[in-house]
Amino acid sequence: MSISELAKRPDASPYDRLSAMGIVLPAAPSPIANFVTHVIEGKLLFLSGQGPSEADGTLHTGKVGAEVSVQDAYAHARLTGINLIAVIQAALGDLGRVRRVVKLLGMVNATPEFADHPAVINGCSDLMNEVFGERGIHARSAVGFSSLPNQITVEIEAVVAFD
Repeated sequence: MSISELAKRPDASPYDRLSAMGIVLPAAPSPIANFVTHVIEGKLLFLSGQGPSEADGTLHTGKVGAEVSVQDAYAHARLTGINLIAVIQAALGDLGRVRRVVKLLGMVNATPEFADHPAVINGCSDLMNEVFGERGIHARSAVGFSSLPNQITVEIEAVVAFD
């Protein structure tokens, strides 16, 4: 069964969808400074910003609109989404507890003239929709910055409602 067919099935779990996409969640990335990966307040999970870090710790860096293409940055945003999902898994213990991905804030390390920030952050948004189905449809902001920590290409934070 394809991921698009799975996404339409309300009984498909996030784990079924991840498996269909061939995604194995990495360990949740550790914070790079004096903060925690997440905070739970009531039934909301606030996720600190994550970046495009591979399981081996390799970071994707550079300026989108210069040496990094929109297509590569889209893939980096998708990888960042996988890291966010890993933090959700670590925080909640079960992705089935996600009631809704409420909001994403996507930041793009971009040149001043770059204007296609939404196309980059779609990498994460598309993943959330594929993994969580209707529960993955969210509000979002996608903005450009002159730099991000360690010169990573994207950083994305999220708010998730859970049961």
